[in-house]
Amino acid sequence: MPHLDHTAFVNSRRDERSLGHHTLRAYAQDLRTFARFTKTHKLSDPLSRDDILAYHRHLRDELGARPATIERRLVTLKSYFAWREDRNGALPSPFADVRISVRIPRRLPRPIDRETLKAVLHAGKRATAARSTPGVDDAAPAWEDGVTLLIIKLLIVTGLRISELTNLKVRDVSPDGGQILVQGKGSKERIVFVPNWELQEDFRRFCQMRSKDGSIASPLFLNTVGRQLRAATFRKRLRALSKRLRIEPHLTPHRFRHSAATLLIEEGIDIRMVQALLGHASLKTTEIYVRVSNHALRRALEQADILDALRD
Repeated sequence: MPHLDHTAFVNSRRDERSLGHHTLRAYAQDLRTFARFTKTHKLSDPLSRDDILAYHRHLRDELGARPATIERRLVTLKSYFAWREDRNGALPSPFADVRISVRIPRRLPRPIDRETLKAVLHAGKRATAARSTPGVDDAAPAWEDGVTLLIIKLLIVTGLRISELTNLKVRDVSPDGGQILVQGKGSKERIVFVPNWELQEDFRRFCQMRSKDGSIASPLFLNTVGRQLRAATFRKRLRALSKRLRIEPHLTPHRFRHSAATLLIEEGIDIRMVQALLGHASLKTTEIYVRVSNHALRRALEQADILDALRD
């Protein structure tokens, strides 16, 4: 069986490319899946083109993996063997003559519709007001004293990934609460703006409170026991909130990100500005939101009103 040096490869991706935790974990998982395949089929070095093709069939036919998963596993494996060959020329990559095309269905994003967003914001405002009322101790536990509402509003106006938001430090926010320095994928930095004045003021007060509580290097958002808020914890809050408000499909941080992009395009913001806000490396990734922006199309057609123009 070929020796797959998972740890060294993953560490090299982390150190050389500054990849995130989730990407590195996916790399390790992909390599473990291939290692099980080589063990079961008693494969040994040097691996051949036919071995890779057999692995592709195994993923597709025996494991029933989705096309996106198959593509990711093969891309990881190709990167691994290129890295291994670079370290040891006596072990050539079996991908040298392999051409595998994986057809991935293009899935449209599922933003949250405007009426649902309004209902969420209204419920949050009502719950926060109730919790501030003397004698009311458990008006809306899913909101966690208004922090959940603040995060939801930030997700809607900034389109941040939840990991980008939960990794924020106190120092990453400008004194007026209007700008956020974000560490995106691959440790790429970008500036994100908070355009709404009321939200900016709430955010400024929140950040001011956090700066008094501790160091500017402290996590901006904390959980109920005073530790950094984890993305998984916030997702649980959204599930609880969805259940309480009977929202289906349930709210997720990424659906708020989809909503942010869709709403901006519907309001006429240039797609390249939306790309910069979301931190997309390719404009193609952002263009998908144009397809789901039927609201903007309908409004433009109503304004044009061709039949009305032909009456003159």
